[in-house]
Amino acid sequence: MSQDGPLIVQSDLSILLDLHAPRAEDARKALGRFASLEKSPEHMHTYKITPLSLWNAAAAGASANEVVAQLEEFSRYEVPKDIPFIIKDTMDRFGALVLHEYRAADLAGPGLGMQNTLFLECKEVEIEKQLAADKVLGKWLTPGAGGFWLRLVDRGTVKVELLKRGWPVKDEASLREGDPLEINLKFGQPPHWHMRPYQEEAVASLVGDGKPGYGYGVVVLPCGSGKTIVGMATMAAYKRTTLIITTNIVAARQWKTELLDKTDIDESQIGEYSGFMKQVRPITIASYQILTWRPDKTSDFPHFQLLRTVNWGLIICDEVHLLPAPVFRVVAELQAVRRLGLTATLVREDGREDEVFSLIGPKRYDVPWKDLEKKGFIAEALCKEIRIPLDEPTRLSYAIAEQRAKSRIASENVGKEKVAQAIVEHHPGEGILIIGQYIDQLKRYARLFKAPLITGSTPEAEREALYAAFRAGEEKLLIVSKVANFAIDLPDASVAIQISGTFGSRQEEAQRLGRILRPKDRNSFFYSLVSRYTVEEEYADKRRKFLVEQGYRYTIETWDE
Repeated sequence: MSQDGPLIVQSDLSILLDLHAPRAEDARKALGRFASLEKSPEHMHTYKITPLSLWNAAAAGASANEVVAQLEEFSRYEVPKDIPFIIKDTMDRFGALVLHEYRAADLAGPGLGMQNTLFLECKEVEIEKQLAADKVLGKWLTPGAGGFWLRLVDRGTVKVELLKRGWPVKDEASLREGDPLEINLKFGQPPHWHMRPYQEEAVASLVGDGKPGYGYGVVVLPCGSGKTIVGMATMAAYKRTTLIITTNIVAARQWKTELLDKTDIDESQIGEYSGFMKQVRPITIASYQILTWRPDKTSDFPHFQLLRTVNWGLIICDEVHLLPAPVFRVVAELQAVRRLGLTATLVREDGREDEVFSLIGPKRYDVPWKDLEKKGFIAEALCKEIRIPLDEPTRLSYAIAEQRAKSRIASENVGKEKVAQAIVEHHPGEGILIIGQYIDQLKRYARLFKAPLITGSTPEAEREALYAAFRAGEEKLLIVSKVANFAIDLPDASVAIQISGTFGSRQEEAQRLGRILRPKDRNSFFYSLVSRYTVEEEYADKRRKFLVEQGYRYTIETWDE
C-alpha cells in the first residue's frame, strides 16, 4: 500500500486504476493477468476481478498469494479484508478437476473404449460426490476410480457444463506434438516489416517457456493491430502442422495471402478446405461452416471427422468469440495441446464469453484499443452519432407499429439517405464503407451512390474482386451488409457510415469500428445514423456507452432540414 498508489481496490471486487498516478503502467500490466478491463475512458480505468479472470490467472501459472501481493503493492488504500480470502477460494478451484487422456491405471471398468475416451480426475472426494449426484452431468460422465470417464466428442460440452457449476477444468488431455513443419517469418523482405512489441508479447504469453500450462489460450487485440501476424508468429515458434479456422472463405484466402507474403512457406503446403475444394495439407485453412456442416440433424459431421484424423500440432481459431455458439461447439473437439484463439472482442450479447475459456483456454493477452491508438499502431477514430427525424408519414406508421416492426421502420428511415450523401461529400477521395442490416435498404443505397453492394449472397469471386479494387483505390465506396463485420482486411477504409444494425449489439459495434482502425496518416471517422425519438436511440445509447467506456471520443448531434 502507498499513498500515491495507482489502484483503488473496492470490496465489490472492482478496481480503479488512476492513469496519472506513479507506476500506473506497471499496475496495468499486473492487472491484465488477473482482472478484466471493463471501462477505459480518459483518466480512470475500471477493472473487475471475476471467477473467470482469476481462473485465467491460475491457468497462466499465477498463485493466489501473487495476486494478493500485487494488489497490496499497488493499492492506494488498504485492500478490503475479505478480498484475499475470495481470491484464494476461487483460484483453488482451478486444478481440482483435471482432464487426462486414457491411462492404463484408469482402464478398469469404464467399458467406453480406449481410443475415444478421456478421464476427468477429481482431486477431492466431496467434488466427486457432487458431480456424481448431478443428473445432467450423468448424460456424459461415467463414474470411475477417482473421477469420471467421458467420450472424446463430449469434451467441450462437459467443460462448459462444469464451468457453469463453478468448476473450471484443467485440460491436460491430447498432449500430442503434431507433425513437424519448418516455417519462419520473412523479416526484412519487401515491403519491410517487423514484429511490434505487443505482438511479440502476445506470442510469448501463449508460448511461455514450453512447460505445462502454456500453449493454449486467447489473444485479444483490436482490429487492424495485426492478429494474423500473432498467429503466424505462433506457427513459426512451434513449427508444427497447423489448422486455421476462419469465419468465411474470404478470410481464409486473406490468411493464405499473408502466409505467402510474410513467411517462407511454399504455396504447395497450404490447403483450402471449403465448399470449393477439399485440400488437407500441412497448413490447412477451413471455415467454421464447413467443419460443422452435415446433411441433417441426425447425421455425423463428415468434414469434422476427416480433419480430426490429422495430427495437428496447432489449431488457430480466428474470431474465436464465435466459437461458443452451440453449432460451433463441435469445432472445440479439435483440441491439440496447442490452440490459439484470436479476436478483437470477447463481448457477446448472450453473456457466454466464459465458454471460450472452456473450449480454447484462458485469455493470455489483451491490449486496450486506446493504448495502441496513442502509440500510433492503429488509427485514431472519431465517433459521431447523428439523430435524424422521421418524416410525417413514417412517424405515423412508426407510432402504430408492433414493437419488432418499429426497429425496422426506424432503421430504414429515408431521411438517412440525405445525411449519408452529405457525409460522403464531406470526405472526398477517402475509402468509405456504408454498412447496414437490411438488404432492401442496402440495395437502395447502392442505386443512390451507384456503388457496388456486397451481401451474403454475393459470389465469393465477386466479393474478392471488389475488396481488391477497394484496396487498390479503384473503388472508393462499398455498400456492405453484416458480412463485412468480421475478418475483412480493408486497410484504406477511413470512413464507416452505419445506417442500421443488430439492435444494441456491442460486439457488432466493435467489429464495424474495427474496419477503419488500420494505421494510416489520417484520422478515421465512424458515423452512426439514428432515427430520432425511436427505439434506435435506445440501441445507440447502449453502443455509445460501450465505446465511451473503451475511451473513444463520441459526439451526438441532430440533423435539421
